[in-house]
Amino acid sequence: MSPPRPAGGDPWLRVFRGGAHAGLRLVCLPHAGGSAGFFQPWAARLPDSVDLLAVRYPGRQDRLAEPCVEEMDLLADRVTESLTPYLDRPLALFGHSMGASVAYEVAIRLEDRLGVVPRVLFVSGHGAPHVTRLDQRPDDLDDEEFLARIAALGEVDPVVFRSPKLRELVVPALRADLRLIHGYLPRAARAVSAPISAYLGTGDPACDRESVAAWAELTTGGFRLRAFPGDHFYLVPARTELLADLTAQLDGRPTTPRAAATVTGHLT
Repeated sequence: MSPPRPAGGDPWLRVFRGGAHAGLRLVCLPHAGGSAGFFQPWAARLPDSVDLLAVRYPGRQDRLAEPCVEEMDLLADRVTESLTPYLDRPLALFGHSMGASVAYEVAIRLEDRLGVVPRVLFVSGHGAPHVTRLDQRPDDLDDEEFLARIAALGEVDPVVFRSPKLRELVVPALRADLRLIHGYLPRAARAVSAPISAYLGTGDPACDRESVAAWAELTTGGFRLRAFPGDHFYLVPARTELLADLTAQLDGRPTTPRAAATVTGHLT
């Protein structure tokens, strides 16, 4: 497998798996404060039929010198523009936490502006945007309070919170992303044609089953929900099962979750 690289020199996308014979592209959108590298471990677990790309938000890692984007419309516009050279094959979108709302907005733009309907819109760890609001302004909290709230979600890399140098790098992007979510006012119940498949952790303090189930109101293409044991970052320990479920849906195969999972509705 070739090393990760920007897609065609585009700073907004990183290719973790790309092949001439892949029939579909999976585009992943990270959580608040997250980076494209969060999805790199997925590359080895996806079939050769699926390319893997991840969105690189500015203001972190190798885009650290660039200002963060704090407006949803601007962010979704930039991501959509970056995807236009990659629409020669079907694509699916996967967004976790903040990335779920960004993926939803990108799906709207792909459909309305380019006539492209994603194979599936996967949303993870986030309630439907028309019923979910971030009430606490991120700038009302000092760094200690702010990081305590983030750590309570089950952050995947707690070393960040113990290192002053790492905190200096991470906190500005986290605050900017949460400002974006705080100010995000989506179109009321704007449904996309893509089927929506929603995931959550059963112990996620950031969202509950009811708010995640409300994604069903935002699609005319069918809805499915599955829960995994775990917190907001359930998708790290449940990576194998999550990717098996996701891949089966991309292949059009029926899925039979284990007893620990729950499913409502069906993709059509």
